[in-house]
Amino acid sequence: MSDTLAAGLTATRRYDIDLPRTISFMGDDCRVYSTPSLLYDVEITCRDLLLEHIDAGRDSVGTRVELDHLGATLIGMWVEITVTLVEVNGPAVTFEFTARDALEQVARGKHSRFIVGIEKTAQRLKAKLAKAQG
Repeated sequence: MSDTLAAGLTATRRYDIDLPRTISFMGDDCRVYSTPSLLYDVEITCRDLLLEHIDAGRDSVGTRVELDHLGATLIGMWVEITVTLVEVNGPAVTFEFTARDALEQVARGKHSRFIVGIEKTAQRLKAKLAKAQG
């Protein structure tokens, strides 16, 4: 682990709410940011912060999410997601996050990730695939 990986690290990233990030079942006039897209954007924001503080050849995988989607954000708006690293326990890390649009807070929660070696993880996944096809 890097010496700079410590609780208190934070990052904020802004996402434009475009068509692929929205749900359509309420009609085109009421397209809003989908919860799966919000979750994906939270994961990417956390992962990107970690990548700045872990060694080459390492990455992270998501292991747990607690997400409260509190408000709707319409297509054409933006959302800012702020993540804060609150716990580092060896390769296990936990973030708290909030998301807000121009008018209100739209989400909050926790996200846990596990730092892995890319090569070792790829080998494990290929072995699982071979076993499944076997």
